[in-house]
Amino acid sequence: MSKMSIVSDLRLVDYRPRSKLAVPQKEVQRPRFPVIDAHNHLGHEFGGDWDKRPVQELLDVLDESGVQMLVDLDGGWGEHLLNHHLDHFKNAAPERFQVFGGIDWSRWAEQKNQFGEWAAMQLARQVLRGAQGLKIWKILGLQIKDYCGNLVPINDPRLDAIWAKAGELRIPVLIHIADPVAFFDPIDRYNERYEELLQHPNWSFYDPQFPKFEALIAQFEDLLTRHRRTTFIGAHVGCYPENLAWVGKMLALCPNFYVDIAARIAELGRQPYTARQFFLTYPDRILFGLDNSPNPDWYRTYYRFLETGDEHFDYSPEDVPGQGRWQIYGLYLPDAVLEQVYHRNARRVLATDP
Repeated sequence: MSKMSIVSDLRLVDYRPRSKLAVPQKEVQRPRFPVIDAHNHLGHEFGGDWDKRPVQELLDVLDESGVQMLVDLDGGWGEHLLNHHLDHFKNAAPERFQVFGGIDWSRWAEQKNQFGEWAAMQLARQVLRGAQGLKIWKILGLQIKDYCGNLVPINDPRLDAIWAKAGELRIPVLIHIADPVAFFDPIDRYNERYEELLQHPNWSFYDPQFPKFEALIAQFEDLLTRHRRTTFIGAHVGCYPENLAWVGKMLALCPNFYVDIAARIAELGRQPYTARQFFLTYPDRILFGLDNSPNPDWYRTYYRFLETGDEHFDYSPEDVPGQGRWQIYGLYLPDAVLEQVYHRNARRVLATDP
């Protein structure tokens, strides 16, 4: 072979191999059952702009994608955000949207040891205003500090009043702790998220100021087991899709625990045998979620992953995969499981059953 035909200075960031596999490829234009997207973000504060556009534009996208209802997690920690999202989305199409509230962590310095009780009362007021759930961001456990400047663990007993109030109000707590395990490792040649972290170095938690991933998971496990009267939805496959055995253990141990699949088909789809068995074992505990700006192409990629047995395909409609340089495999789930994952589980957890 002539050396002139070899591109020897190709940058990894520009490398995008095209598979030569001759395997079946199916397009899923519409989901087999109606869908509830239980994990999404619509606010411009968090990278979207749907709260600045006519709601009908969003409804058209959801209709095209077969999505009956969407949970907007951007009610945020400020009352102005919650009010804006309720006014913009919920009031415009109440049957199509749910809006979750949040915690204003900045008030800890003011409330001191009464912060948990104060936040619980704020949550009650948010529910009266129209919030239908509570979103806890990953800053809890990683960044939030108390009035003394100490990092607050996920299972801090001073926050127990919040979880108890959510249970009393019968609203779910969608909680995101930590991030992919590789984000806690050195950014070196062994890190499977090297390209992603190179592009976003601020996403790395490999620093003494942050707890280890294992410590955060242990705190999370304690939180779930201590508050069994509160319904928790573990974002991103329980925040540990790399270890479905752990997630399954927690689902078996805690009937109050559910998970969504938002932004994690990359992780699930590269372990198709384990992932399929996980869905078959816990079909009533898994919720559909996208965690990406509503887009028909994104939804169709998820539907293809859940419904078909396609092999070795892109987990995103984007040109270069963002979460890792690998392909995924479809789970070809049976209808009874698909129906639960697509909407029945969410209707039960979100209290939308007629």
